[in-house]
Amino acid sequence: MTPTTWGVVLGAFAGLGIWLVVERLWSARHTSLAVRVTPYLRDLPSSTSMRSLPVEPSSAFVGIFGPMLRTAGDLVERVLGGSASIARRLERARLPMSVHEFRISQALWGLVAFLLAVVPSGLVALRSPDRAVPLLVMCGCAFALGVLLRENRLTAQVVRRERRILEEFPTIAELLALAVAAGESPVAALDRVVRRSHGELSADLRDVLAEVRTGTPITRAFDDLASRSGLPAVSRFPEGIAIAIERGTPLTDVLHAQAGDVREAGRRALIESGARREVLMMVPVVFLVLPTVVVFAFWPGLVGLRLVVP
Repeated sequence: MTPTTWGVVLGAFAGLGIWLVVERLWSARHTSLAVRVTPYLRDLPSSTSMRSLPVEPSSAFVGIFGPMLRTAGDLVERVLGGSASIARRLERARLPMSVHEFRISQALWGLVAFLLAVVPSGLVALRSPDRAVPLLVMCGCAFALGVLLRENRLTAQVVRRERRILEEFPTIAELLALAVAAGESPVAALDRVVRRSHGELSADLRDVLAEVRTGTPITRAFDDLASRSGLPAVSRFPEGIAIAIERGTPLTDVLHAQAGDVREAGRRALIESGARREVLMMVPVVFLVLPTVVVFAFWPGLVGLRLVVP
């Protein structure tokens, strides 16, 4: 690299350092109204802008980049929107983070993608300055791609967790049915099953048991579980238990019926998946096996014709 190039790189790093110092001093000088007033408003929920980052608040990373990341998270929130959908998916994925923290993580993913794209783009721009504008657009697209990939990963986490819940559901329902049939109350049966099992559905039932022990009626606790769940089968499970407890319906029959319904739904989903994969299974047969058979069938005859014809 030429001395001019080294001077540009060092000047850019020096300017970035000065800008970070000025940003930190400015944010430390001006305390927002929310930070001063919120400690006296105990009955109101805390503002999302005051929630901490996914790292320790005393770390140097938060001290230097915290205000900038919060600003980036607010910008991503204003551009994309959909806070209710994000909060719903975070609850369904059982992730211990707020919507604002998720927006900050989206901004971090975008910045990482931007840095991965800006390094080779900078090297290319130094050799060909006329390509600087297209490369800058590509870096912006990389930032947007990183933000969208973080949201896509959240959706994948929700789908993965709900798939595990469906796999655990029949066993949990049968265990509850056996405990109730043995003469235990619904709360005692729930306690026994939660202590003997481990998994995603067991964690949700553990939350229900904690709500019941803090004074929440068991029907209301199961209704809250049904409202949080994104699966129809799992939503019917707490609703059925709540209705059975309220109306005195035999709980064992309800649990057995719901476990059978989930197993039947899983069997139908497996058959449908096999029917969809049947078309994909024909791809190697049609494009690999069949052309090979045709070549082996016609190649000897073609060679014989070339030998016979003068």
